[in-house]
Parts: sequence; C-alpha cells; structure tokens
Amino acid sequence: MPDRRKSQFSKDFGYALFPYPYSLPGIGSGVGLVGGVMNVADTYTDAYGIIFTGDVRGTSFGLADLHIIPRHLILDIGYSTVSEATIQSYGKRGMGTDRNDYRLIEFGDTEFFGGRMNASFLDRRYEVYGAYYEGAMRLKSIRDRDGTVIIEASDSPRERGRTALFGARLDVTDDFNDPRRGIRVDVSRSQSPQSGSGPDFYVVDLNTTAYLPLGPRSTWAFNSFRSDAVVRKQGVTDLAKLQQEQGLKCDTITDPEQRRFCIEVVDNQIAGNTYGTATSLGGFSRLRSYSQGRYKGAHTRFYGTEVRWNMTDERTPFNIFIMKDIRTSVQVAVFYETGTISDLRSDLGTTWRDSYGAGVRMVTASGIVFRGDLGFGSEGIVPEIFIGYPWEI
Repeated sequence: MPDRRKSQFSKDFGYALFPYPYSLPGIGSGVGLVGGVMNVADTYTDAYGIIFTGDVRGTSFGLADLHIIPRHLILDIGYSTVSEATIQSYGKRGMGTDRNDYRLIEFGDTEFFGGRMNASFLDRRYEVYGAYYEGAMRLKSIRDRDGTVIIEASDSPRERGRTALFGARLDVTDDFNDPRRGIRVDVSRSQSPQSGSGPDFYVVDLNTTAYLPLGPRSTWAFNSFRSDAVVRKQGVTDLAKLQQEQGLKCDTITDPEQRRFCIEVVDNQIAGNTYGTATSLGGFSRLRSYSQGRYKGAHTRFYGTEVRWNMTDERTPFNIFIMKDIRTSVQVAVFYETGTISDLRSDLGTTWRDSYGAGVRMVTASGIVFRGDLGFGSEGIVPEIFIGYPWEI
C-alpha cells in the first residue's frame, strides 16, 4: 500500500473568478462567470457559484467539503436553475448515428438540487457515501439542428425526477486528489423511482483506475468503467399516449421528414422507458472528443489510458487578481479512450468509438485541478476546459 505523499485534508486558502466562454454544437454559445472560494475561513469548506448567459441561461451554487465530523463525515450540497436550455437528441440511442443525425430539444422552467454525504476512514483510503438528487423541467419545443422549430409542446407537464445513490470507494493510492501510484475502485448503485411516464430502474456503476509511476513524479493511468441499467418496472411505451402526455402532436406536422424527427424523439423516450439509461459517453469525463452525453443506452463499457507528466513538483504561491492559490504541479497529458454503449447487452461491443488527445493541467494545494484538454475523434476536434481529472464523474 503506497504511503500518502501529503495530508489528505488541506486548509490552504484559494479563490478563482473568471469568465467561461462556451460553444456547444447544436446547443449554442455564450459566456458564463465562474467563481469559487476554497477552504473558507480556515476550514475545509469550499463555496462556488456559476452564472450562465447566452443560449443557456441560469445559475448554480453550492458548498463542498462541509465537515460535519472533521475528516470523517463530509457534506456536499448544491442548487441550480436554468430558465432556458437546449440538448441534442440523436435519431436513436446506441452507437449507430452519425454526427449530424440529431434534433434539438428545448427545455424551460428547470431546476436541480441535491446533496451527498460522505463517510471517510483511514486517511481517505475507504469511503462510503449516499446522495439524493431531484430535478424538474418542462418541454418547450423540438427543433431541427439549424434551430428551426419543428413543433412546440402544448401544455406540457413540468416533469420531476428523483435519484438516490449509494456507493463505496477503496483508494489504495499515494494521494486522494492527485494520485501517482496505486489503484482506486468505486462502485455505486443509483435508484430512480417511477415518476410520471418514466420507468422504475436502477444503475450499477463500477469504476476502476490504476496508476503506474513513471519516475519520481509522473504517472501512467489506466481506467476501466462499466455501467448497467436494470428496469424493475417499465414506463409508458405507447407512442400515442406519450405524445399526448408531452403535448406533442407529431401527426399534425405536414413535412414528412420533420414528422419523422418528432417521432424519433418520442421513440428515444420509449427506449429509455423500456431499458433504462446507464451512464452516458461523451463530454468532459469519457470520450472527450464527443459532445456531452453523445451516446446513451442501457449498458456502457469504457476503457481509457492517460500519461501524465508532472513538469514541476513544488509549492509556489500565486496571486493573479482573478485567482489565488498555491501551485503544486504543472502537468502535460496525452490520452486515448474507447467506449461502446447499447440498449441490449447482446449488442454491446458491436460498435466502438475512439478518442485521443492532449491536455495541460495545474494542480493546487487547495485541492483543485484546473484542466484543459483537446480531444480528437471521428466527429472532429473538441476543446474542453474543466475542473477535476477525467473519469471521476
């Protein structure tokens, strides 16, 4: 078992406040303002907030690492509201769609909130946790990928969903926030009870990452991830009934292609009500060269590897007006990832998608990892700016 390189609970103060420009294919662009204060008032607690403007408008704020029992019982809580947002809905679930085979689903009147309680033991080597999340949203319209309205929902309900999650993590590494050697295993089960027309199902995730040291301060990381949804009771699977509940009248659309687009959106909901939905692929954590939530289905398999060169190993305070902290390392990384997803377990592995790229990171003493990645794949090049290492979400 590797010894810990440093204390696993830091009180080093830090803050950051900076603009966050975004441009999401098919969703829109704009600028957000991101702010956070780490280890407030000589405690372990972090506070953060985000304001989005542009095509996605909303706010988010929360508290993290709020120690109920110092170093042993830790609470995270958060709340967000989005007045208007758009997501991509591809022609069908799984891996069988091309990059332009999507519609835009516009939502409004959305809010999400939740919290997570984490019990930590043995210097963060073993943790058990429970979480509860709840959210609500209202369907507004379906548009084609150019933004032209296909159909507007009529008196659609404000649907609410709930998820309860329980899990455990074994961390046999040399550091919780910035591991360089050892292995980490995380297993969780999330339960989503039936709400409205949706199914009653649960998802089991197993996430394993091994860290092979390269010299005194660099590492080669290997990740294996699987996610499986199990439906206990199917939701509504009748096409006409779902259209009525959502306020959609696809049959009234005169253009045959746009009518098909509308029906495909409802068909995807039927698939989710039939098979459930496991953890998706694409975005900031897995298959980084694809858009967020690009691939969805009931069963997911993913493998990734990443070489992380730590160019420095230091404790250098910095204060650049918009950001203050203690830099502990600057890192350059290269990565390769591959994944597959399917509604039927028998079809899993038929089609795989790959992603590769490079990135830079700055690790700080307050526990934050600022990450910038550039991913390459069959659907183009995707730049990403995010906080935290990949494969952890």
